[in-house]
Amino acid sequence: MPENQPTNQSEFVPLVNPPTHEIESHRYVHVVGSNVWVHDEPVDSEWDLHFLGMRGGHAMWGVDVPRGLDPADGAASDLFSYFGRASETDWLIAGRAVQIVEWARTHRFCGRCGTPTVQAPGERAMKCPACAMLAFPRLAPAMITLVTRGEGADQEALLARGVQFRAPMYSCLAGFVEPGETLEGAVIREVREEVGLEVANVRYWGSQPWPFPHSLMLGFQAEYLSGDIVCDPSEIVDAQWYRRDALPSIPPGISIARKLIDAWLIDG
Repeated sequence: MPENQPTNQSEFVPLVNPPTHEIESHRYVHVVGSNVWVHDEPVDSEWDLHFLGMRGGHAMWGVDVPRGLDPADGAASDLFSYFGRASETDWLIAGRAVQIVEWARTHRFCGRCGTPTVQAPGERAMKCPACAMLAFPRLAPAMITLVTRGEGADQEALLARGVQFRAPMYSCLAGFVEPGETLEGAVIREVREEVGLEVANVRYWGSQPWPFPHSLMLGFQAEYLSGDIVCDPSEIVDAQWYRRDALPSIPPGISIARKLIDAWLIDG
């Protein structure tokens, strides 16, 4: 389906094809490996371009920089660093560029018959000219949940430190949704598997595109039902209950985990 509906990402509108009018200028997100460098011109006209959408009157493009080349001369930023130097809208556009460019890089050949693919006209898909198989961008849904117990000022939140965390911080529990599973079921299963607790009253809170590398994070709130914390050592280093006035180091504002925690703090 063509991506032609506006989103809540400020004035950015995702699109498959550029409009025929109302383009004031063009901006190019050069994807160097998985880093980004934004410029007013594509450095090489032979490099593959992917239209991303419109930011106001500006047409936004993703540029697939061939491996081994760096038009930014070392100035390209990874998406974590870029978040601190760009608006949230520009960060979301850059993340979209990385995901679409990487998808195109990894779908050059048909997964069914091995024939080189081509971009399907009018939609975001790579098409096999031999067997007509379509390959759409990969998107992996993942749930993330803030579990609470108690009421009022004494309410506590469950925060955990994952084995893969870059820094010694504590965050919400998260995990990927499995085939044939509801989102609410994924919340209940992941909490049980990671820390041994049972939860109830699972409520959807919000979502966030998460381009590391191609996830959609679906945020939930849940209430503690029963059990004692028993961490899965392959996933969780430590997990504890925390009061609002005694939080550990928590994620930065880039993540939906922080937004879930901040919303809980405000509610208190």
